[in-house]
Amino acid sequence: MSVPELTVTVAKVLSLIELALGEIEVSGRLVEASNATLFGSIRVGKELLGNVIYKPTSGERPLWDFPHGTLAQREVAAFQLSEALGWDVVPPTLLRDGPYGIGMVQSWIDIDEEIDIVEAGQGDHADIIRMVLFDALINNTDRKFGHLLPLNGRIFGCDHGVTFHQDDKLRTVLWHFRGEPIPVELLNDLNRLEDALPVLERLIHPEEIAALLTRRESLRSRGTFPQPSDDWPAVPWPPF
Repeated sequence: MSVPELTVTVAKVLSLIELALGEIEVSGRLVEASNATLFGSIRVGKELLGNVIYKPTSGERPLWDFPHGTLAQREVAAFQLSEALGWDVVPPTLLRDGPYGIGMVQSWIDIDEEIDIVEAGQGDHADIIRMVLFDALINNTDRKFGHLLPLNGRIFGCDHGVTFHQDDKLRTVLWHFRGEPIPVELLNDLNRLEDALPVLERLIHPEEIAALLTRRESLRSRGTFPQPSDDWPAVPWPPF
């Protein structure tokens, strides 16, 4: 991902309340993204609150295999589920109006450039372990190294627009725990999924809700991280 060289970056993770305030000022576009992904800031009067990623639904390309809802709704659903589970692996994200209409607005993460993200992604950081299980739960079809965001000892994940499909489509670069036991505390966290259902039911299709619950039960009963499937590509391309 790249942002305009002249844009001033505010190193701050915005809260949901801050994301909902003020006006979004767009200053550039992440040109590598396949859908409209805009970089900007939020201001209240003259006060700069921080930087954001804004993905208006008007800039989404229709996907034949994701006919329900919008990519923006899926991004928000991923955040809401991460929060309900207590994992905090997705930056604050919400749906709101902006310069190009309703879209997903997410706090920009000013990543630690000194971190080798491939090395971190293949390690055993607690956030990576959570993210491996999170991706299996939301059926993430596009977990790339470039979607991992290290900041202040944490690792967040972004780009969750192609998730929650009812058919198994897990594609990720994070397969190094495949077949290993899932930590008991993370399995216990899955009990909190119901806390997110009232919100998820407004964001994703009922068939996808049912599939989410089925994946949760499969992970709990199996007790191990998933294995790559022989039925579809297990790693997204390119991996960054």
